[in-house]
Amino acid sequence: MTTLIIRLAAPLQAWGAASRYTRRDTRHEPTKSGIIGLLAAAQGCRRTDDISHLAGLRFGVRVDQQGTLIRDFQVARSLDGSKTLPLSYRYYLADAAFIAGVEGGQELISGLSEALINPTFPLYLGRRSCPPSEPLLMEVTDEPLLAALQDQPWRAAEWYQRKQPDRLRLRIVIDSDGDDSAELVRDQPRSFDPRYRSYDWRAVSEHFLDIDNPLGTTGHEPLAALGGV
Repeated sequence: MTTLIIRLAAPLQAWGAASRYTRRDTRHEPTKSGIIGLLAAAQGCRRTDDISHLAGLRFGVRVDQQGTLIRDFQVARSLDGSKTLPLSYRYYLADAAFIAGVEGGQELISGLSEALINPTFPLYLGRRSCPPSEPLLMEVTDEPLLAALQDQPWRAAEWYQRKQPDRLRLRIVIDSDGDDSAELVRDQPRSFDPRYRSYDWRAVSEHFLDIDNPLGTTGHEPLAALGGV
């Protein structure tokens, strides 16, 4: 198996797994359906095309910079202004950064890496209003997915690193391999066809990666006892 590693960073991201009607939520990390949709767009797949070759990929993501949850209010009107749709609540992650990966056959992964360099359709991080702020492709490796995610250097912004402790733990969410403590998430895409869009449940497991942060704070304030801080 071969693993494709991408970085997801932008001022805004949105990864909904349970969005309905006027409330559009986001999870705190990218969804498999969102990443499969991104890869399908890069390949030039239409919404009505079969995506089974992508849905079978094993998926995982590492949270490098968790971001801030924000809420926006949006309303839409018809072109002639005669009809106004209900007010909708849309949630986003601001200033978040993730390392994501998919694992699959070498030929498919190589094709996906080429598609990310020259995508057929515009790529965005969950919603059209969330374009990436830098190139997505990081590397293609023969490492298994979990090991590849663990081996990537921490890619948070410098200002964020300076606000973190000198030792911290990164969360990894990955397709489960039978872990009894796995969580079920309904973001396994079956079809993106607007006429019968559908998703299955998938089991995900959490792993944690402890890292050193040379730019971080020790948490010790020497003047605190004197009332200086």
